[in-house]
Amino acid sequence: MSFAERMGLLGTESAFEVLARAKALEAQGRSIIHLEIGEPDFDTPPHVAEAGIKAIRDGKTHYGPAAGLPEFREAIAAYINRTRGVEYTADQVVVTPGAKPVIFYTIMALIGQDDEAIFPDPGFPIYESIIKFAGGRAISLPLREDHNFRFSLADLEARISPRTRLLIINSPHNPCGSMLTSDDMKGIAELANRHNFWVLSDEIYSRIVYDGEFCSPTQYPGMTARTVLLDGFSKTYAMTGWRLGYGLMPKEMAQKMAQLMVNTNSCTATFTQYAGIAALNGSQANSEAMISEFWARRDLVLDWLNTIPGVTCQIPAGAFYAYPNIKSFGQSAKAIADYLLHEAGVATLSGTAFGAEGEGYLRLSYANSRENLKEALSRMQKAFEGLKK
Repeated sequence: MSFAERMGLLGTESAFEVLARAKALEAQGRSIIHLEIGEPDFDTPPHVAEAGIKAIRDGKTHYGPAAGLPEFREAIAAYINRTRGVEYTADQVVVTPGAKPVIFYTIMALIGQDDEAIFPDPGFPIYESIIKFAGGRAISLPLREDHNFRFSLADLEARISPRTRLLIINSPHNPCGSMLTSDDMKGIAELANRHNFWVLSDEIYSRIVYDGEFCSPTQYPGMTARTVLLDGFSKTYAMTGWRLGYGLMPKEMAQKMAQLMVNTNSCTATFTQYAGIAALNGSQANSEAMISEFWARRDLVLDWLNTIPGVTCQIPAGAFYAYPNIKSFGQSAKAIADYLLHEAGVATLSGTAFGAEGEGYLRLSYANSRENLKEALSRMQKAFEGLKK
């Protein structure tokens, strides 16, 4: 069979590949602890689930507007205005089935043949994949450990050219758990306004913050006019399977994104949007308890990792990932991730699953129980001791 040439430009999300391999080992009777998938191990808050079930029972199962239900878009705008201190209106909101479509639509709307888009490396692999799929040039922006896994403004400025159309940022960050500072955001805003490029701000982990204060580029002068703010319900409300995300942007961009929705998904499932309203407007106690538990797990994981000879790990400021440095073992990150899976029964991701700059690192998701995390860390410690011999 032959396929369009552009299909060869698409990458993948390695977490699902490793999950499949880990499941195959489990089917053979192996005990595997899963630290590879970035998914909360909590249930959707009961009042949110009930709102979705009620919507189904009430017949809210038909087509809705491509951009999302008006009352849901109002709720999203109010939430973002309240949490970011900005002024969006409902007609600047587009609801999507999960947050990934916002990445896809933004890049497809802005990036033409040989246009340049700058993306964080390491970073969520879908950024680079879709830039290339759109025919653009993907420009890697390194996040280095000696800069707390943030990019430097000097490195960013050096990569800006007359063809730069888009900068993608993600804070708190996957896979590093790092977070951009207010000075970083101020510098990004100055560069974006001066060089006239857009910013896609992936804020999906904005509520999962432990140290420091979350900030958004939309909070700086001129930036609501050139930013697509991405957020969703998967992480904060443990709603990964509900597929519910959204973007906020200038009205003209919202019209283009709604047009892309018409041509691809038609609309987001109506009943999930009623669940989203309940999530935003109802009790936040379940989410707050989940984040508090993630904080305790972070401390458990980091304290243990940093006692393993040859392993060091910076403390993540947000999200639910640890990103340990394993360079001292003298093997590729992929080789060590494979070794941990097959020898220790612990599924992790190689740092290179997130870009070339990830060599020498692993990503561990601590969205798992403390009991499982302790067992995983015990197994990893023994496995790493074996590598040192």
